[in-house]
Amino acid sequence: MAKILAIGIATLDIINTVEKYPAEDDEIRVVSQRKARGGNATNTLAVLSQLGHQCSWAGVLINEPDAKTIQQDLEQFKIDTQPCTILSEGKMPTSYINHSVATGSRTIVHHRDCPEFSFADFVKINHQQYDWIHFEGRNITETAQMLSWLKQHRPNIACSLEVEKSRPDIESLFQLPQLLMFSQHYATTVGYSSAPALLASLPNDLNATCTWGKQGAWALTNGDLIHHQACPPDKVIDTLGAGDTFNAALISALLQQKNLSQAVAQACQLAGKKCGQLGFTGLIN
Repeated sequence: MAKILAIGIATLDIINTVEKYPAEDDEIRVVSQRKARGGNATNTLAVLSQLGHQCSWAGVLINEPDAKTIQQDLEQFKIDTQPCTILSEGKMPTSYINHSVATGSRTIVHHRDCPEFSFADFVKINHQQYDWIHFEGRNITETAQMLSWLKQHRPNIACSLEVEKSRPDIESLFQLPQLLMFSQHYATTVGYSSAPALLASLPNDLNATCTWGKQGAWALTNGDLIHHQACPPDKVIDTLGAGDTFNAALISALLQQKNLSQAVAQACQLAGKKCGQLGFTGLIN
């Protein structure tokens, strides 16, 4: 299968499962608590690895106890961390997540004392070995340099950009990758009430997708809009990482020469399956 590199962050997730999301000033007990490795790029790689691809992560690891939990999980999914930068000071990013049994929703409070992966470290990587490079839409100035460098020096390598959140100047990145992956959160934050409205605002020469929860996902290719309905499980168990799963399945299908319509259909199916189970282990039978 393909060799894939993803650039982004890894986090330690502390997940509190509650019967329902608390109101302000409530005091409640958790049903259960667990710790897990999180982060959009590494979540996507955990799925891609199960789909049979050779995966590497480029991010920042800090030599402290929480990093060991993260590294052990990455090893479980056979994700190579050699491209990472390792620092002696700081703290790995930590997400405190309330997971509601009633709705399957997750609410995240995030803390970090960790620098972003830099362009200077990126250019040290042997990029030519990879078939696809995937970026989180963050660290905009450095990511712009990385994408521009790839476009100039490694135009044969496919690359994608996840646009989950609205960040200052993130729109300056849109012309650089071959594929944009938008979230509903980004779309509504910048003022769009639907995925078609967001995608229709883009230049026709861009390829892009936008997920929209229970309504499914849309894609833009050659100026045409494509839609595929959601594939929800019989019971929603855990929506954490569903978007990352969608992105992974999309990349995998495109690497198998599927067209964008077929890739979106497969991505909706796997994202729905993810919502019906806890975590990523055993997602692919």
